Amino acid sequence: MNISLSGRSAIVTGGSKGIGLGVATRFAASGADVAIVARGTEALEAAVKGMKAAAKGRVIGVQGDVAKAADIERVYGEVMKTFGKVDILVNNAGTSRTGAFEAVTDEMWREDFDQKLFAAIRLIRLVWPQMKERRWGRIINVLNIGAKAPRAGSAPTSVTRAAGMALTKVLAGEGAPYNVLVNALLVGLIEADQHVQRAARMGVAYDDYKNKTAKEIPLGRMGKPEEFANLACLLVSDAGGYITGTAINVDGGRSPVT
Repeated sequence: MNISLSGRSAIVTGGSKGIGLGVATRFAASGADVAIVARGTEALEAAVKGMKAAAKGRVIGVQGDVAKAADIERVYGEVMKTFGKVDILVNNAGTSRTGAFEAVTDEMWREDFDQKLFAAIRLIRLVWPQMKERRWGRIINVLNIGAKAPRAGSAPTSVTRAAGMALTKVLAGEGAPYNVLVNALLVGLIEADQHVQRAARMGVAYDDYKNKTAKEIPLGRMGKPEEFANLACLLVSDAGGYITGTAINVDGGRSPVT
């Protein structure tokens, strides 16, 4: 299916690596103007340079920490100054924080909610009025399969992500009369920088890590950011215009809950 996002503008948080970069690259190649947001300037600049090779729309990188309300305001202002509007928002920023419940401190809970849930809330609050006014908007909240099927030792991430799924459902109902569609995509095991870092912490080669991890996945392999991006692109296009309030697993069949 040839999907066009020509004339649309998008913000993708956590857009300099992994899933976020895959999504942003797909959007730009489909014609959208895309702003990627990330904390690291070097990675951000490299991502923008790489995206421009295949982009049909404009691409900008905006440095910012979405866990900070002031940064979110500044990022939004810079995107609006450049693009003039935001049609699409992908809340993707966030790393996995997990541990035994008794070991999770108040600070860890606060950091996780700020980076994931409150970042999404604050950005959506900014883009929501203009989407309603134009009667066209698309929001994707990137969660993980722990939102539906949390495992022992998966807090605070699984709890934060479950809250993100509830937020998705609430907003889908409120946005539907205005053609503002809100969906969640739930990540399983998809190749990303955090897995590279985890393999390094474990002291194992990344290929060995992937092979071991693949045994947990019915499809027998980790997913690729491009595969995730293809579904995201459909959901934010006119072709996905009758899909809202869903929480779709992108996990190779790993989750026990559909």
